[in-house]
Amino acid sequence: MTTTFDHGGGVRSVAVPIPDNPLGHTLVYVVETDRGPVLIDTGWDDPASWDTLVAGLVECGTAVAEVYGVVVTHHHPDHHGLSARVREACGAWVAMHAADAAIVRRTRQARPERWFRYMSAKLAAAGAPAEHLAPLRTPRTLPGLCPALPDREIGPGELLDLPGRRLRAIWTPGHTPGHVCLHLEEEHPAQRPGHGRLFSGDHLLPRITPHIGLYEDPDDATVTDPLGDYLDSLERIGRLAPAEVLPAHQHAFTDAPRRVRELLAHHEERLTGLLALLAEPLTPWQLAERMEWNRPWAEIPHGSRNIAVSEAESHLRRLVKQGRAEPLTGSGPVAYVAV
Repeated sequence: MTTTFDHGGGVRSVAVPIPDNPLGHTLVYVVETDRGPVLIDTGWDDPASWDTLVAGLVECGTAVAEVYGVVVTHHHPDHHGLSARVREACGAWVAMHAADAAIVRRTRQARPERWFRYMSAKLAAAGAPAEHLAPLRTPRTLPGLCPALPDREIGPGELLDLPGRRLRAIWTPGHTPGHVCLHLEEEHPAQRPGHGRLFSGDHLLPRITPHIGLYEDPDDATVTDPLGDYLDSLERIGRLAPAEVLPAHQHAFTDAPRRVRELLAHHEERLTGLLALLAEPLTPWQLAERMEWNRPWAEIPHGSRNIAVSEAESHLRRLVKQGRAEPLTGSGPVAYVAV
């Protein structure tokens, strides 16, 4: 089965599988440069994923040994996972935004039990029941706990080291604090109207919305607003109006401003729906239980419930910042209510 696609203008993609994940695969983009191919993301660190990437590069007319560099849109393991193995195979540099590079450094230094203690305390504060917290008190190995340290840190607006190409980093925090989209400032090969092409990572996807949860950092007590960051970043991409978007999942698409409008409307509708739920005081856990997901709460597995609670909290922070909801002080897990 073919796993590659030619997008024209010296850009191809390889569909690298994500094991046991409904997303199916990560689209790793292969960009030709005067110094050899540069990869946008690498895929999950798994033997089958590695084999697919290596074979896909050959199908693209190159080889892993020829890769010049790797640009990582964000630190998640389905994007950054194989970066170390690519670098070992060819000596390529690995670049990532400074905010996500800091997460990688912290992750490499932290012991798994510290992370489980942190998550257990966070979920307890959100109102999670004892039976949900119990598994977190038995630390285990998690994927992505020893990701590759990047060689280079990307700054917002930076023109990246792709000889013969113009690839500019656009900082789009929200899905992660250091997520970047990458704008190929070149005429579209099919002459489509708009401004070049955009490698959008997980920021802008054609049919699904990325997870927007809290920026989890045991060492940072800053009260962040990830959903606010994401909405601001969306508007930035909408104004850019690229001719085509090349996302990390699903498929390429056009009319980025329309997709941005859909996502802005989706999140405003969701915030309005949460305000209705907050007619009575609810903890973040109770709010997550009542929110609409892709399946009933009873069918959502343990790890996905953690993600759902984080997403509920990011929406609560946005409502509090907007003055539309407020926390109620008192004993026990903090509850929130609409203002």
